[in-house]
Amino acid sequence: MRRGKCGLRAGERGNVAAVRKWMRGHRRVVAGLAGVALVAAACGGTSKTTTSSSTPPSSTPSSSPSSSAAALGKQTIVFAESGLGPEGKATQAAVNAFMKANPNITVKIQVLSPNSTTYLSQLEHDFIAGSSTPDVFESDVTYPAAFAQAGWVQALDSYHPNVSQYFQGEVKAGQYKGKTYAIPWFDNPEGVFYRTDLVKTPPKSAAQLMADALAAMKKDHSLKEGLAFEGAKYEGAVTAYLTVLSGFGGKLNPSNLDTPANLKALEFLHDAIYTTHVSPQAVTGWQEGQVQAEFSSGHTAFAINYPFVFSTLKGGPAEGHTGFIPFPTKGSALGGEMLAINAKSTHKAAAWKLIQYLTSPKTEITRALATGDPPSRPSAYTSALYSKAPYFREVKVLAADAQPRPVSPKYPQISSDLQDMLSSVFANLTTPQKALAKAASQVKSLAGG
Repeated sequence: MRRGKCGLRAGERGNVAAVRKWMRGHRRVVAGLAGVALVAAACGGTSKTTTSSSTPPSSTPSSSPSSSAAALGKQTIVFAESGLGPEGKATQAAVNAFMKANPNITVKIQVLSPNSTTYLSQLEHDFIAGSSTPDVFESDVTYPAAFAQAGWVQALDSYHPNVSQYFQGEVKAGQYKGKTYAIPWFDNPEGVFYRTDLVKTPPKSAAQLMADALAAMKKDHSLKEGLAFEGAKYEGAVTAYLTVLSGFGGKLNPSNLDTPANLKALEFLHDAIYTTHVSPQAVTGWQEGQVQAEFSSGHTAFAINYPFVFSTLKGGPAEGHTGFIPFPTKGSALGGEMLAINAKSTHKAAAWKLIQYLTSPKTEITRALATGDPPSRPSAYTSALYSKAPYFREVKVLAADAQPRPVSPKYPQISSDLQDMLSSVFANLTTPQKALAKAASQVKSLAGG
């Protein structure tokens, strides 16, 4: 899960305390040695000190592929990632296969914190210090623009990446000012899970979803609610809102947030709690883990969440009775992970070779079957994948239309304002109309950053 996060990573499922919740709303963009730096506030976990060089940081990538260490010579590169459990094992297996195919390149995996805020802080520690490692690293979909503005990541255009091979929503998340800085590793679209034994046909509108939720609650008294979603004050509330507003035709456009479609989406979530009561007030404290538990334990008819939920259904009342759709009719928020190269790396050619290998269709399919991480390439969604995990058919539909959050170096501030808005509405402290108008005014000043 990683998190795009938001979404539970395979290695974190079932361990709520260790789950990466993408609490990136606690971050702020501040002036730093590299121009603009992201600073992560502590939200659990232990920071890992890494070895950094004393080279001062630069706001401009210092080298191109032609000046990188030749990939033909023996060399060692460092790959920073945060995989736990099945994800960590899958990454190690892929890296082992890469080294076998490329005997001159040794890859050392640097496992950073599974907590997204601490993970970000650890990366920043090395970047601000101007360290040449990690050479290649895992990046949440919300990081590339800020990292690019700070000069911490290498522009990849000189490698001529074929970005048309990936889902375009995630491709855009890795681009800044016309250049590509990160390559999609796995895609993680958020959508709506529903009980097919209680809801015979998927709803075609928000109103029908609400009606179906109410009908399911009347039909099955074991249900505690009709709709579960992430309502805690963190990044997951933003992606849940984005999933819903995309269904209404809205967009998280920082320069034009106060639109009728965005208001309708906010009213829908507010009314689910306080008017129709298909959602309990408890959602104001729910993150992905709690929402997943409500659905897999059979307590809700609908749930807004990420594909990892499929791996939690075995033995429960929802097993064999689960559908996964966009919020009617095209609502899906983009989450996922990308791969990028440190601008200070002295082994860029080798780092790029590793990225190519990890994002190849065959490697992505192997990872998907081992961890549930959805491939970032449409071509990886094959009959072989579907035969072992049929639900990826539904995941592919959502991945094709998943909407990214605003691609901006100032996204942490934008997210913070959105979280304030959502928290106020979900707690019934401010009307949706007033809350949206206030947030729109605050966010508009950040547009274009």
